[in-house]
Amino acid sequence: MMLRGEAATRTRWLAIALCALVGAIAATIVALGNPGHMGLCGACFLRDVAGALKLHQGPAILRPEVAGLALGALLWRLVSRQHVGRTGGHALVRLLLCAAMAVGALVFLGCPFRLLQRLGGGDPSAWLALPGFALGVRAAMALERRGWSIGKTSEAPLAQGLLAPLLLAAPLGLFLLGGVLAGPGPGDASAPAHAPWLAALALALGAGAILSATGFCAISGVRSAFGGPRWMLFATAAVVLGYGVMALLAGGSTFGAAIQPIAHGDWLWNTLALALVGACGALAGGCPVRQIVMAGEGNGDAFVGCCGLLLGGALAHTLGLASAPATAAAAGGPTEASRWAVALLLAAVFAYGVAALPRASASSPTKA
Repeated sequence: MMLRGEAATRTRWLAIALCALVGAIAATIVALGNPGHMGLCGACFLRDVAGALKLHQGPAILRPEVAGLALGALLWRLVSRQHVGRTGGHALVRLLLCAAMAVGALVFLGCPFRLLQRLGGGDPSAWLALPGFALGVRAAMALERRGWSIGKTSEAPLAQGLLAPLLLAAPLGLFLLGGVLAGPGPGDASAPAHAPWLAALALALGAGAILSATGFCAISGVRSAFGGPRWMLFATAAVVLGYGVMALLAGGSTFGAAIQPIAHGDWLWNTLALALVGACGALAGGCPVRQIVMAGEGNGDAFVGCCGLLLGGALAHTLGLASAPATAAAAGGPTEASRWAVALLLAAVFAYGVAALPRASASSPTKA
């Protein structure tokens, strides 16, 4: 991958330019009809898919971007003749961490990838809450230094590797059949807001291929700010810049707007929710968009993470944990239940993280 492992400096700069293109792609999808600053969002889109599958009573719409990201990643792996298919362990932990990450994202109203779009689009509430995201990632890194590991994957047969991308793309097939899923069907312009499905799918295919080729992840971008090579951090800035420039050109920038699209101004709970998202994403091995891309590459563990995100999104709306966006008539913000959920999940995640650290054996010598 261009941003991971060994790569020439020229390759790294090309990857950064491609990440800027991904930001521009996200802004283009918004310009075509998606909600503001939501061209690509793993947590929100999987929540919407869960609604389309009638798993909750919240937003219900098939987001073709999910299938596009997964299939774009798969096509890149096949074209570049890289192995498709990996699996490992700790499936239940991945599922629960990603479910908790979805809850945090829906309290903030966006996954880390949407955070980057809100930053580029001029949302001040995202900028104010950004330190919470960094703090969550940093706290997870402290656990990793003490021995935490979600486990490593190993190669699996191609037939097994194809299952994850095909399952993520399966709802698109139901969507095209018509009359099966909840929400607007092909050619239906009714709410929730969405770009034309074919354009969204095509643009997401390109984004998925780029994200697979580069290995980009918003969580990794923050990680690199705390040490090591800064290429992933530069790529993160490139996504923000690419989105911001295209949003400005397309009239989607919201700098100076009193009401930001699908956002609220509760600084404290935005910050704590992003801390939960950052910690869970770092411990689970990637942000929601990265989980979708890795699943598209045939990673069965990442597919379990996607299932956790879908489950968490469904529970967030079933249990009243998702925040309400601000409008001209109301300030919006988290519910009392969502505040308790974020606080308890933060405590539970770090309590489990500490409990799961490797212990020295009884026979190991101890220092005086």
